[in-house]
Amino acid sequence: MNVAASIIPTTDFTPPDWLRECFTRRSLRVAQQGSPSPDEIPKDDDLICRAFDFAYQLHEGQYRASGEPYIAHPIAVAGLLRDLGGSSVMIAAGFLHDVVEDTEVTSEEIEQRFGPEVRLLVDGVTKLSKFNFSSKTERQAENFRRMFLAMAQDIRVIIVKLADRLHNMRTLEHLPDEKRRRIALETREIFAPLANRLGIGNLKWELEDLAFKYLENDAYREVQQLVAEKRIDRETRLSDVAQRFKERLDQLGVHCVEISGRPKHLYGIYQKMQRQQKGYEEIYDVAAIRVIVETNDECYRALAVVHDSFRPIPGRFKDYIGLPKPNRYQSLHTVVIGDQGRPLEIQIRTLEMHHVAEYGIAAHWKYKEGGSNSSLTTTDEKFTWLRQLLDWQNDLKDAQEYLESIKDNLFDGDVFVFTPRGEVVPLSPRSTPVDFAYRIHTEVGNHCAGAKVNGRMVQLDTTLRNGDIVEIITQKNSHPSLDWLNFTVTTGARNRIRQWYKRSHHDENVARGRELLEKELGKNGFEALLKSAPMLTAAERCNYHSVEDLLAAVGYGEITVNLVINRIREVVKAQQPLAKLADSLDSKILLPLPSSLRSLPPAPSSKSPIAGVEGLLYHIAGCCNPVPGEAIIGVVTRSNRGISIHRQGCPNVDQVDGDRLVPVSWNPTTHSGGRPQVYPVGIQIEVIDRVGVLKDILSRLTDNNINVRNAQVKTFPDQTAVIDLGIDICNHAQLEHTFTQIKKMTDVLNLRRVNQVED
Repeated sequence: MNVAASIIPTTDFTPPDWLRECFTRRSLRVAQQGSPSPDEIPKDDDLICRAFDFAYQLHEGQYRASGEPYIAHPIAVAGLLRDLGGSSVMIAAGFLHDVVEDTEVTSEEIEQRFGPEVRLLVDGVTKLSKFNFSSKTERQAENFRRMFLAMAQDIRVIIVKLADRLHNMRTLEHLPDEKRRRIALETREIFAPLANRLGIGNLKWELEDLAFKYLENDAYREVQQLVAEKRIDRETRLSDVAQRFKERLDQLGVHCVEISGRPKHLYGIYQKMQRQQKGYEEIYDVAAIRVIVETNDECYRALAVVHDSFRPIPGRFKDYIGLPKPNRYQSLHTVVIGDQGRPLEIQIRTLEMHHVAEYGIAAHWKYKEGGSNSSLTTTDEKFTWLRQLLDWQNDLKDAQEYLESIKDNLFDGDVFVFTPRGEVVPLSPRSTPVDFAYRIHTEVGNHCAGAKVNGRMVQLDTTLRNGDIVEIITQKNSHPSLDWLNFTVTTGARNRIRQWYKRSHHDENVARGRELLEKELGKNGFEALLKSAPMLTAAERCNYHSVEDLLAAVGYGEITVNLVINRIREVVKAQQPLAKLADSLDSKILLPLPSSLRSLPPAPSSKSPIAGVEGLLYHIAGCCNPVPGEAIIGVVTRSNRGISIHRQGCPNVDQVDGDRLVPVSWNPTTHSGGRPQVYPVGIQIEVIDRVGVLKDILSRLTDNNINVRNAQVKTFPDQTAVIDLGIDICNHAQLEHTFTQIKKMTDVLNLRRVNQVED
C-alpha cells in the first residue's frame, strides 16, 4: 500500500487548517531534505501525515451513520488530542485508533510502520470485537479490563479513548434510540467520571451534558431554556460585580490575570436542583465569578478582598489549594451575598491551577515546557485509584460485580478523610473504617482488627466524617467478618468481603468444580482434558490464571458449567488437531448432547411423559429426580414398583446389572393443555448470612414462576448459612435458567442440586 502521499486529499471532506499546515510543513521539509529512510521512525509532522495517509486509505469507502466519510471521525479525534496538547504519537494514535478493529491491519503492522508507542495506544482503545462473550455485560467488562491494563502501561491510552468517546457523543443523534441510550449511559457512568478522575474538566462537563441530552431529553431542554432566558440578566449582573472587584484588587496591588463569569454546565445545574429539591431560581451558583491571579499568596489576598467587599455565607468556604481534590483540582471557593441580596459563588486560583482544572493531566503536556507525554506513570500518587482497579482485576471475575466496582471507585466521594500520613482518601457518605481499609488496599481490609479515628479507638461500624484522621490496626491472623456486610456501604468493600469468603473455601470449591465438570463431560479423558492446553486457554478466556482457579469458580457458582464447556468448545474448534481429545469425552465438547442420548430414536407422542414404558408401571427415581431435557435411563426394580426412571450418570445406576436397564427418553409433549407437568428438584444454597437473603432468593424464584414446596434455613454464628429448597421444575432448561439467576446474586457462595424425595 502506498502511503507516501505529499498532499492531503480533499475529494470528499474538508480537512481542518491544522492538518493542512502539517502537510505543508512536511512537503517543505521533504523538498529540502528528501524523503526519510523507510527504516526510520518518522517524527512530529512526518508521523502525523503518515498516520493520516494510512488511515485515509484504509477507511476509504467507509461511511458513518451520518453519511459522512468515516475518516472525518479519526480526524476529529486527532484534533481533540492536539487541542489537549498531545504529542505526535498521540495524534497519530487518534488517526489510527479504529484501523485494527475495522480493517484487516494487525497491531504488528501498526508497530512496524509507526513504532511501539503508537501500537500501545491503539491496542489500548481497540475493543474486543473478535471474541465471543455470553452477554453485553461480559463484553463491556472485558473491554474495561483491557483498557485499564493498557492505562497502567501508558496513561495516554485513556486520553485517546476519551477523545474518541467525546466525538462519538457529539454525533450520537445519527444512531438508533436504543444504542444512543446505551452509549450515553456508559458515558455518564464510566467515561465522564474517568475524565473527572484525570481532572479534565472540559471533557467531563461536555460528556455529562451530552449524556444528559440523550438520557433525560425533556429535563435537558427545560434546563437549557431556563439558562438561556436568564443569560442576559445573569451576564450583566456578573459583569458589574467583576468590574468593581477588579478595581479593588488593582488598588491593593494584586495583579489580576483574568476575571470573568463562569456558567455552570447544564447537567451540574440539574443535579443540584434534584439533590436539593429546589427550583432553578433558587440555585445560587448557576454562574460564578472566576478570578485568576499569579501566585498562591495572591489567591488568599484576593479572598480577603472578597470577604471585605461582600458578606460571606458561613460554612460555604472551601480551600482546595491547601487541600486539593484527588484529581489535583486546586482553587478557593467562597459564597457571598452579592448585589440584590442574592448568593454569589467566587472561585480564585492561579493560572497554573486553572490549566490543571481545565485539562487535568493533559496540562502536564500542554503547559509544561520540556515535559514528555509519557513521563506520567501509574506510580504517581494521583493514580492510586487506577492501581486499585488493577488490583481488583484478578479478584472480581463476575462481569456485573466488576462494573459496579469500577463505578464505585471512579466517582469522587462526598466525605474526605486522612491517613495518619496526611493523605486524602475520598469515600462515600456513611462510610466506615472498614470501607476506608478496603479503599487503601484489599489486604489492609482483609486483616483489619480495629481502627482509630482522630487518635481514639472506635467500633468498626463508626460513621466517618469530613476531616477525620483514620488509622487501621491490622493483625496477621485477622480476617473479615460476615457482620461487616451489615454496615459497609462501598461496593468495593462489600465485594472484597464476599471474595475472601469464597477463597477461604478454595479446596472444597475446587473439588466441587471438578465434580460438576466431570459429571457433564464424563470420566473418559477428563483428567487429560484438565492438563491440556485447550483447558488452560479456556480458563484464560474466562479471566482465570489457572485451571484450578477456574474449577474453584465453578465450585462456588461464580461461573456456570455451561459457560466453561462453551469456552472449551470454542478453543477446540479453533484447534482442529485437538479434536481427538473431544472424541474421548463422548463428543460433549464439540456437540451439545451426549452420544447416548443422540442415539435414541425420536419417541412418538404419548400421554405419558416417558417414551419406552408405554403400558408399564414406572416412577421417577427420588435419588436423582430427573427432569425433561436430561438424559435418562430406566431400571427394572426388584420390588413391585415397576421401572424406576433415573438420570444417566446417577451413582445408583452404576451398581445395576446391564440386563435390568431399559432405554427410555422424554416425550416431546409432557402435558396436554392446562398447567404444565412439574417435577420436584432439591437445591442447596450456601449464602452469606444477612437479613433478607432468603426473601431475595424467593423473589427471584417467584419472578421466574417457580413454585417452592419447602424451605429450610440453617445458620451458624459468624459463618455462612445453608438454605435447602424444594422447588417444582418443568424441564432442564428452566432449571438451568433458575440456577443462573440465583448464582448472579452476590451473597450466594455455592449452589448445588441435591436429592429431593417426592411428596
